[in-house]
Amino acid sequence: MSANHSKNRGKGLARRKTGAYFKLNLSPSDIKEIGGESVALDGIFLRHIAKEIKDQALGGRITQIHQPNRDEIIMAIRTMEGTRKILLSARANSPRVSFTRFAPENPPVPPMLCMLLRKKLGSGKLVDVRQPELERILFLDFEAVNELGDKVKITVAAEIMGKYSNVIIIDEDGIIIDSLKRVDMTVSSQRLVLPGLRYELPPPQDKLNILSSEAEKICERIKENYSGGSVSKAVIASIQGISPVVSREIEYRAFGDFFSGSLYEEKNFQSLVNAVEDLKNTAENVSGEPYILIKEGNNAFDFSFMCPKQYGDAVEIKKCQSFGELLDTYYSTRDSAERMKVKSKDLHRLLVNITERLSKKINLQKAQLQQCENREELRIKGDLLQANLYRIERGANSVTVENFYDPEMKPITIELDPALSPSVNAQRYYRDYRKAKTAEKYLKEYIEKAMEELEYIDAVSDELERTESERELSQIRLELSEQGYIKEPKGKRKPPAALPPLEYKSSDGYKILVGRNNKQNDQLTLKQANNNDMWLHTKDIHGSHVIIESDGEEIPDKTLVEAASLAAYHSKARESSKVPVDYTRVRYVKKPAGAKPGMVIYVNNKTLYVEPKSKIGEDEK
Repeated sequence: MSANHSKNRGKGLARRKTGAYFKLNLSPSDIKEIGGESVALDGIFLRHIAKEIKDQALGGRITQIHQPNRDEIIMAIRTMEGTRKILLSARANSPRVSFTRFAPENPPVPPMLCMLLRKKLGSGKLVDVRQPELERILFLDFEAVNELGDKVKITVAAEIMGKYSNVIIIDEDGIIIDSLKRVDMTVSSQRLVLPGLRYELPPPQDKLNILSSEAEKICERIKENYSGGSVSKAVIASIQGISPVVSREIEYRAFGDFFSGSLYEEKNFQSLVNAVEDLKNTAENVSGEPYILIKEGNNAFDFSFMCPKQYGDAVEIKKCQSFGELLDTYYSTRDSAERMKVKSKDLHRLLVNITERLSKKINLQKAQLQQCENREELRIKGDLLQANLYRIERGANSVTVENFYDPEMKPITIELDPALSPSVNAQRYYRDYRKAKTAEKYLKEYIEKAMEELEYIDAVSDELERTESERELSQIRLELSEQGYIKEPKGKRKPPAALPPLEYKSSDGYKILVGRNNKQNDQLTLKQANNNDMWLHTKDIHGSHVIIESDGEEIPDKTLVEAASLAAYHSKARESSKVPVDYTRVRYVKKPAGAKPGMVIYVNNKTLYVEPKSKIGEDEK
């Protein structure tokens, strides 16, 4: 569902300030600059999430607790309507507490905090969801049973505060049991978060709570904080628990596209009071709805509990089914990428180090190879010394002779070792010539081998960038271990089974398979595919092997283009507009002896230029 407001707004407009004259409306180009400027999950938004959790999970019991990574906890709560999952995230760029449909992969061994939570909250009953005023904090109160069988209250505090976000477990006496992020004196001297200390709320800000303050009083505070230009800055400085998108919306609803004049004028002040009163009613009644803002390129860039009118036609506004769904939609891609980035950090560092080492080695060997290019001079000097032995005095530092290899017989001066005889000096030049000739042969082989290795590491790096699951990451680790880049510790657990290739169905009904990593590329192309199947790969660009199962039939052009678009997407060139993709029958694809995983050669190929697409039929909407 989408909602668009205002007929001729947001077209060709730019944000600027001129004295007390402020242009609020934004053009599409302006939208690109403001997305993510602050946490949109503000206090009023969190109030709506609290209501959503109360309505759907209050009275439910915890059935599972997982900690997929250091910044997230997921609790599965069984209710009369089914099981709901609550995600508590303390990520700096995507903190939240809400229902979620997604279930990130869990580590083989649960972290210590996860084990502690299971011990303290196992089968706990959710009895309350609280929010202090409009702070960005939710308290989830659970009734649990301790080791003695007594009922106790355990509170999980989700603090949604950007890089200071945290999830803190508190006992019924207000003492901290533990937290996702421990804060000691080296981090902060104002507020410590450590086991055994009493939990304290963050220091309050000098702002008014819209739930307990009258609209007129709030507007008086806004008037005091206003110093010209944007009224929204004074709004956000005056009202507790609102985000920039809400403060701009208040200004827009009060004054429209432009604000000029003074807040001391009765008309302007009353317009502001009306806008604040509407916000107050929404907060008090928890009557907001989940709206997500989509900018050019189908990218979500902001969200709100109220339908923003300030953007006009510059953005698409979609209404979600729930606040949990909204946050899943907004954060899913970012969270997935961030999770894999954290889990693959050591591999990224390893591959960077290998790349730097290989590059340095190649440059050194190329410099040595360049020196070998002058080896013919050494042979010539040896010949000239051998032909002029009778003219060379023993103990001489050099000798000048006619160069009979030069058409003009120009004289050449040859350096000598005075400690050696003339004959041995000649043999020394011959020896250096042979060494340079041999070195050139081996250096070329070494450089070619190092270049192939560098190409392989680059392919693994691209593969790592596109990894989306722990199991895929495990396969990359296994591959690097088999190639000798990683030394696996003894007694390490067996890695999980590899995921199958990605599978798609073309518009013409043909199965298309895409390899997830180098090992799977080899398996797919060299063992699984039939000789008459079609093989596709980006031309001179790292990427996945793609197979179209032909079933002995001629493959239609549309299917070829669709498969090529998938090959382009699952490659290093996925962000490009047009990507060359080679295709040929599997019978023409071979793996050279000793080649690294994923490396093949092929002939009888043709090339398509396509736009990368993540799925079949993306244009058919």
